[in-house]
Amino acid sequence: MHPTIIIYTDGSCHTQQQIGAWSSIILVDDEKISLSGIETNTTHQRMELLAVINAIEYIQNHFKTTTNIQLNSDSQYVIGLLARAEKLAAKNYQTKKGNDIANEDLVKKWLYLNSIFTIECIKIKAHQPLSEATKYNIEVDKLSRKLVRDEISKLQ
Repeated sequence: MHPTIIIYTDGSCHTQQQIGAWSSIILVDDEKISLSGIETNTTHQRMELLAVINAIEYIQNHFKTTTNIQLNSDSQYVIGLLARAEKLAAKNYQTKKGNDIANEDLVKKWLYLNSIFTIECIKIKAHQPLSEATKYNIEVDKLSRKLVRDEISKLQ
């Protein structure tokens, strides 16, 4: 059984082009695993959620005995969803007007994954100076932004 696995995640999106990217770094013992992806017709919040979900699903598939995860994210949206989980479920994931909440599919998946793992969420301030404590957060931020820039440059 592995000790707590540490994840750093970030997402980025070019709002006008609706092209986004997500990235995650997973630290297991002395191993560093980097994951990333690109999406179209997307939003920044979807990218933040996908970064977390894809990292946890990777752990679920590759480290089956792990139950403890430390999630480091600069996304208040992602971390804040946990505090709203009961309220969202009670309202059947709908707004006051009766519409489905934004990103309902990913919100449900994130909340489900949170229920089957013990996840300690640590909110990190974005865009901090490089230090031992911030280096992986900076790395996922740079990677997700670079992926978006590279995709946008293909359109020009």
